[in-house]
Amino acid sequence: MNKFRTEGDSLGTMEVPANAYYGIQSLRARNNFGITGYGISSTFIKSMATVKKATSLMNLEAGVIEKDIAEAIIKACEEIIDGKFHDQFITDVIQGGAGTSMNMNINEVLANRANEIMGGKLGKYEFVTPNDHVNYGQSTNDVVPTSGKLTIIQLCESLINELEGLKDSLYEKGVEFDHVIKMGRTHLQDAIPIRLGQEFNAYARPIRRDIKRIKETLEDFYFVNMGATAVGTGLNADVTYVKDIASKLSEVTGMDFKQSTDLVDGTRNLDNFVWLSSALKVCAVNLSKMANDLRLMASGPRAGLFEINLPQKQPGSSIMPGKVNPVIPEVMNQVAFQIFGNDLTITKAAEAGQLELNVFEPVLFFNLFQSIQILKNGAQTLNYNCIKGITPNADRTEEMVQSSIGIITAINPHVGYENAANVAKESLKTGRTVRELTIEKGLLTSEELDIILDVFNMTNPGISGKELMDKKKKNK
Repeated sequence: MNKFRTEGDSLGTMEVPANAYYGIQSLRARNNFGITGYGISSTFIKSMATVKKATSLMNLEAGVIEKDIAEAIIKACEEIIDGKFHDQFITDVIQGGAGTSMNMNINEVLANRANEIMGGKLGKYEFVTPNDHVNYGQSTNDVVPTSGKLTIIQLCESLINELEGLKDSLYEKGVEFDHVIKMGRTHLQDAIPIRLGQEFNAYARPIRRDIKRIKETLEDFYFVNMGATAVGTGLNADVTYVKDIASKLSEVTGMDFKQSTDLVDGTRNLDNFVWLSSALKVCAVNLSKMANDLRLMASGPRAGLFEINLPQKQPGSSIMPGKVNPVIPEVMNQVAFQIFGNDLTITKAAEAGQLELNVFEPVLFFNLFQSIQILKNGAQTLNYNCIKGITPNADRTEEMVQSSIGIITAINPHVGYENAANVAKESLKTGRTVRELTIEKGLLTSEELDIILDVFNMTNPGISGKELMDKKKKNK
């Protein structure tokens, strides 16, 4: 048996592996675009097969392809959706041609498998052809963006689930740590006391906003340009097909897809992908900022802040015994850096489109899919390998509050700014406590300071010890 078969196209002939379900155009693409070493993702392959299933069903209803051909293509689509033949997708994720190579890759695989189902041989296309049957009424320019949107919706569902879990864990820590008083800092300098629980609640709230933002951007992804064909005019697509293809895609997926209001707009513009990327970037900013704070609060253990303990996940040094590093926050930082870079690539790809088509969807999708995936993975590992296992060093944080001059802020309304500033300066110079110096100078009594310097009261709105001020006013 021959190991290769000969296939031809408008540019000539090539030898294709005899048992391959892909064909000459897929092989040309593999030879032309050995760029990243990454193949098309399994989720995107299934999305393309789902779109092709919907188009074949719609073409069958429109009466533009024969029943036995449509049924064979549909069966082949279902096999790919079930995970079969994914090794037959050989094109690199970054490719010229606006994704034509990946569209032809699935057209060839489906055509060969459909021919096989109908009793034909691989590469002969006796019954089903990649262009005339599998791709009937379609173009790369509507198949690829629609498949991309379907992929994004599925990937974002998993991302949102992980972000919800992370948000919930942060709120739980907010409750758990509500009794822990620590020093708040601005400019990395001692400011005024805050509860550790308040900080963790403040980490949760941006994640809640991120989830809302991502969900809002996804609303646009249910509008697809199927039926647009090459430039949005619908040339070579049956009128019935154009009118009903979005509904058929909804039927196949169980999702509520609608056709783009303006197919020309839906074919040439990629701003909705940039909007999603921006929302992912904002989320990455919030998570990375949190990771920075966690690393700082866990610094030490002897010569740093050491306000919290992060779960110890692995030894930290090949030369320093006993050292353990904050590896989970560190990896979250790096995830964020990657997403920031991806966002720039996505922005440039969307901007660089010309006239009726943006040809840079392959690199846009590669980066956008990666951003969603690594953000999901980052949120997951941050939640389960870090946040859930954090414990406070309450004695340490209480000690730092009591020894800090930051508590002078609470005394300020009672003794005046100048007196408070003098106490602060002397405390810094001598190392004596604010409390000790305030009593020594006769500014306040020990009993009054017990009320004013109640650290829990200092973490709530209002003037700490205001009842003392009211009492003094009455006695005047």
